[in-house]
Amino acid sequence: MTSNVKESFGQGSPPAPAALAAKVRTLAPSMTRSMQRVAEAVAGDPAGCSALTVTGLAELTGTSEATVVRTARLLGYPGYRDLRLALAGLAAQQESGQSPAVTADIAVDDSLAEVVAKLAHDEQQTLADTAAGLDTAQLAACVDALAGARRIDIYGIGASGLVAQDLAQKLLRIGLIAHAHADPHLAVTNAVQLRPRDVAIAITHSGTTGDVIEPLRTAFERGATTIAVTGRPDGAVSQYADHLLTTSTARESELRPAAMSSRTSQLLVVDCLFVGVAQRTYETAAPALSASYEALAHRHDPRSGRR
Repeated sequence: MTSNVKESFGQGSPPAPAALAAKVRTLAPSMTRSMQRVAEAVAGDPAGCSALTVTGLAELTGTSEATVVRTARLLGYPGYRDLRLALAGLAAQQESGQSPAVTADIAVDDSLAEVVAKLAHDEQQTLADTAAGLDTAQLAACVDALAGARRIDIYGIGASGLVAQDLAQKLLRIGLIAHAHADPHLAVTNAVQLRPRDVAIAITHSGTTGDVIEPLRTAFERGATTIAVTGRPDGAVSQYADHLLTTSTARESELRPAAMSSRTSQLLVVDCLFVGVAQRTYETAAPALSASYEALAHRHDPRSGRR
């Protein structure tokens, strides 16, 4: 893992109390089972856990003091004392009614009204979690790289491929040279041509998609700036990422697999990247965007005779 990625989680500023629950949801699947017990305990009962010593929390979760400290550090806190302070803050927010309740999974016999309500809640929670956990320093570095890029390649498969196409189309409309690659062979053959000042972006929720990791590794070896957008910051993709943007997801269920829920958080990150780049390159981006609107205007006007 590169130094930039290491700095993006666990070694930067401790997350605010509001970001703690998001961090737990994002990182828990990649933790050991004993660390998961600690993470689930602090997220489930922040008030109770904030009153415990490191020894008390270890006893409560059936783990060791070392495991508690490692979990705190993985969540972004220098030590357990800092985690306790965040837990106290989170407990205060929940007591004031600011934190939403967790909805149940969608059942096969739910009414459509219930489905709409549950999906809307999960989408809102996913966006809030992603925003709370997004490292703005890493985001700014990615914007800098994209704004000055000679060429941008974006890799994604399946649902992540749709997000890759969305980002490429946005960047093209503000005058940047960007291409999304869903074909793994084409992705690698294009990555071979990348050089310094080029940017390669891998979008993979699992962080382990080989068809996305391979072209990113190739781009990394060619000296291009590499970015990973992933829900698993410890996944294999991070080994070849100069910058890491972590996403969150709604809870996976039988009727709503990870591929569906992860797309929401990925699209938020993509929009943040696009807006940041458009701001940074406004003098050229604004005329390019206006030109693209003008070029397509006749296609939205039924009275136009142009073809």
